[in-house]
Amino acid sequence: MALSPRPWVALVALVALVAPPARGWDRDAPTATLSVTNGGHWGHWGDPEFCPGRGYASGFQLKHWGHWGDPEFCPGRGYASGFQLKVEPHKGFFGDDSGLNGVRLLCDHAGQATSSEGPRGAWSRPESCPPGQRLVSFRLRVEAPRGLWDDTAANAMAAICSGGSLLEGRGGPQGTWGNWSLPCPPGAGVCGLRTRLEPPQRGGDDTGLNDVELYCCS
Repeated sequence: MALSPRPWVALVALVALVAPPARGWDRDAPTATLSVTNGGHWGHWGDPEFCPGRGYASGFQLKHWGHWGDPEFCPGRGYASGFQLKVEPHKGFFGDDSGLNGVRLLCDHAGQATSSEGPRGAWSRPESCPPGQRLVSFRLRVEAPRGLWDDTAANAMAAICSGGSLLEGRGGPQGTWGNWSLPCPPGAGVCGLRTRLEPPQRGGDDTGLNDVELYCCS
């Protein structure tokens, strides 16, 4: 005669079925936003907008070109412990290089987070912190505007882990490294990102990904 399962086994199975999934980070979770000052400037003009009621403008604000993608966060309230870069290989003197096209955060428990991503290039090998550490700061390698010559904007990213280790992504060769961002506050770590991307130019000069912001959570 088959033995009936123990009561506690049945209770564990029931809890597993009805328990809600772990809540992830939301847009109110970040305690700080990390940014750099040398991001690229390319993009395109949006639609014309006019003052309401036949009014006149009494001031203005400037905005970098390109479109910021939606903020994306590590699932399950996880933290980023590494990253990957999507990079288009150098195409030679007569080719249109776009450099960096995407950044992917590698999170706890095999999670990932990616914001806006360009169509060109391939993902490089992962760069990861030592076990138990998180990303806390970053910088970008960006090519300055070149006038009539081919522009690429952002080409690579590097990051610092909470234990001090330096990670440098395998990006494109163009450009120079800018300053490091401020670090996450004590006890916090990178939990999400958003990226600024120039849309494909349809025969024009593509620059791909122009800028990155990382979010810190605790």
